[in-house]
Amino acid sequence: MSIQTEIYQEVAAANPIIIHRHQRPDPDAIGSQMGLAAIIKASFPDKQVYCVGKQYEGFKSLGTTDEISDETYQNALVIVVDTANQPRVDDQRFTTGKKLIKIDHHPNDDQFGDLMWVNDEASSVSEMIYDWYDANPALKMSDHAAELLYTGIVGDTGRFKYPATTSHTFWVASQLAQHDFSTTDVAQKEDEIDIPLAHLAAYVYQNLQITESGAAYVFLTNEVIAQMELGDDSTSAVVPLPGNIKQVVAWAIFVQQKDGSYRIRLRSKGPSINELAKLHHGGGHPLASGATAADETEIKTVVEQLNQVTTVYATERNA
Repeated sequence: MSIQTEIYQEVAAANPIIIHRHQRPDPDAIGSQMGLAAIIKASFPDKQVYCVGKQYEGFKSLGTTDEISDETYQNALVIVVDTANQPRVDDQRFTTGKKLIKIDHHPNDDQFGDLMWVNDEASSVSEMIYDWYDANPALKMSDHAAELLYTGIVGDTGRFKYPATTSHTFWVASQLAQHDFSTTDVAQKEDEIDIPLAHLAAYVYQNLQITESGAAYVFLTNEVIAQMELGDDSTSAVVPLPGNIKQVVAWAIFVQQKDGSYRIRLRSKGPSINELAKLHHGGGHPLASGATAADETEIKTVVEQLNQVTTVYATERNA
C-alpha cells in the first residue's frame, strides 16, 4: 500500500482533522495547508477540518486560520505540512492529537509522526498535495483548492525558476490551471509589494556586501525595520533579491530579533548551504535554509563560512 493511500485512509476515517504548518509561513506553507483542507472539505463535507497557526495579514486572501480549544485535539487526526522539524511547527499542540501525519519536502532530519510522507525532490508540499489527490480518485478538487496549491507551487519555485522545478512540477501546475481561477492574478499577487517593502528592497540593494567569491550578506536591524514601519514577518519578500545580481552565488540576510539575536535567511544558486545552517541551529534545503546567530561573533563566523562555501564552489567549477 502506498503512503498516499495510507494517508487517504486515515483522513477518510478521522474526524476532526487539524492541519498545522510552520511558523512565519510562506505561500507553500499556506497553500498546502489551506489547499489540503479545501480538498478534504470538498471530498468529505461532514468532516470538521481546521487550519491552525498565527494569522498574517498578507495571507488573508488565501484563507484565515481557526482558533480551537485544547479539547478539539482529543480524538483528532493532526497533519503537519511543510515543516522539517518540530520546533518550527506553529502551535505546539500538534503532538496532542490521536494520530499525527507529517507531509514535507525538506530533508527528513527530524522524523516525527505516526505516518511520514517526505519527498525532498518535490518542488513544494503543494505539489505533493496535488499528487495525493491524483493518487486517490475518490478525492475532489475544488477551484479554490486548485488556486491555493498553484499559489504554493509558484511561491516555492520562485515563479518556476528554482532548481527543484521539474517537468512534473509543470504538469501539476498545468492540471491545476485548468480550474476556474486566474493564474495571472496569482502571479501578480505574489509579485506585489507596498511602498515600505519597496523602500526595504532599495535598502537591501544599496547595503548588500558582496565578496570576491560571490558570497553576499546584508543586515536588517530592528532600527532599519522600525524606520520603514515593517515587522520581521514582512522581510521575507526581499529574500530572493540578491539572487538577481549576476555576481552573487550565495547570500545571507540577517534579520535582527527583539532580543538582539539574528534570524538568518540563507539562499544559494549552486553551493549547498544547509550544512552551514545546521551549524547555527538551523537547516533546510541545500539551496534554501534558515539559521540563527546569537551575537556579532557568531554573525562574523557565518559570513566567513558562507564565503568559504562560495570560494570552494568557485574553485571546483574552475578546476
